[in-house]
Amino acid sequence: MTNLQNLSVVQLRKVVAIKEQIERLEAQLDSIAGGGGAARPTVAAGGPVKRRKMSAGARARIAAAQRLRWAKIKGRGAAASAPAPAKKTGKRKVSAATKAKLAAIAKARWAKAKASGKGAL
Repeated sequence: MTNLQNLSVVQLRKVVAIKEQIERLEAQLDSIAGGGGAARPTVAAGGPVKRRKMSAGARARIAAAQRLRWAKIKGRGAAASAPAPAKKTGKRKVSAATKAKLAAIAKARWAKAKASGKGAL
């Protein structure tokens, strides 16, 4: 593919025209061939293609399988690398008292740092 920075304005217009013609022809081909599937995503059509997100459970299964593969390779056996039972999912919560205690500790640490003339810990 040519470097678009080295092309003149006329050449760039030709490139754009050809690309538009290709897209029109692809749309015609899809309609003729009965392209029941989704159209090919393009940047011009709707922005960048979004990536799919993997669930935490799927990541855990993949990680466990990989640990088993490495255990086999390293000769440790499956028993040593068996995954721990799944913990309760969700966000952990900190009580208000714990938050207050941590805030007090942080304030004391910053007060000490500022008293000694430091701008950072």
